[in-house]
Amino acid sequence: MLSGLITILGLFVLEVVQSVDNAVVNAHVLRTMSAKARRWFLIWGILTAVVLVRGLLPLAIVWISTDGISFLDAVRATFTSDPIASQAMQDSAHILLAGGGVFLLLLYFHWLFVEPKDPFFWQDSWFKEKHGGWFYATAAVITLVLVILIPDKDTIVGLLAGSTLFFLIDGFKKQAEQYERTVTSGAGSDLAKLAYLEMLDLSFSIDGVFGAFAFTTNVALILIGNGLGAIVVRELTIRGLQRVGKYRWLKNGAMTSIGVLGAIMVAHALGWHPPEWLPTLVTLAIIGVAWVRSQQEIRKGYGSQEST
Repeated sequence: MLSGLITILGLFVLEVVQSVDNAVVNAHVLRTMSAKARRWFLIWGILTAVVLVRGLLPLAIVWISTDGISFLDAVRATFTSDPIASQAMQDSAHILLAGGGVFLLLLYFHWLFVEPKDPFFWQDSWFKEKHGGWFYATAAVITLVLVILIPDKDTIVGLLAGSTLFFLIDGFKKQAEQYERTVTSGAGSDLAKLAYLEMLDLSFSIDGVFGAFAFTTNVALILIGNGLGAIVVRELTIRGLQRVGKYRWLKNGAMTSIGVLGAIMVAHALGWHPPEWLPTLVTLAIIGVAWVRSQQEIRKGYGSQEST
């Protein structure tokens, strides 16, 4: 019970912080939509975000990555105590961990080298600029080194699948950024904008689902933790987004913790068995530092405003 609650807490915190960017985009697009369309997305869209994406997606990933198990067996292993199906999932966990781990590592290094940022662990201006060449070189080296280190063929396939999925999702996000300029200008129908928001949520959800596997392969826990986080993000979209946006370092904390979680998953796939509480501890510690630093910056801002 305690282990499950700790896992849910870590999943919830990572999902909320990691999805702030998604909430920002949602808010911009929702402002250009009718009240009826906004209501549909914010209320009924939760069913899609929680049940279909964060529930069925991890279940499907576990089923595909596990040999000799049917989809019903995967469902049974998730929501019951079927020992045969559960053991089969555990035996194939290294494949899933390798794919998910390299996905998260590439996600982190893409943020580090390509995306605009203001790092809080260092103040070197070099990291504030874009260095696409460094990202692709790092991605190639990571993939090559892991292929050499991993002796199992099935695990290598999982590794390459995770790398391939990252670049597919990254390509979709780049297309989505271009389409965002159209929908935020008011062009396009509400139906097209709803489809865009759901597809964008799917791409962000894949990031969150792979991050969740660093905590557990129990889909029931993933559904609870990520599902609660998704509901909170929907609420932030319409109520507390501006307040959350003041915490300038939260994105940095989320991406740094993702990089560490990716490394933990890859190490686990290579044979290291970390304690169950480690991913939650890492997530809370790094995001806690980001939150404290953000609070300090907010106080400095208030102080400067008061002095002027």
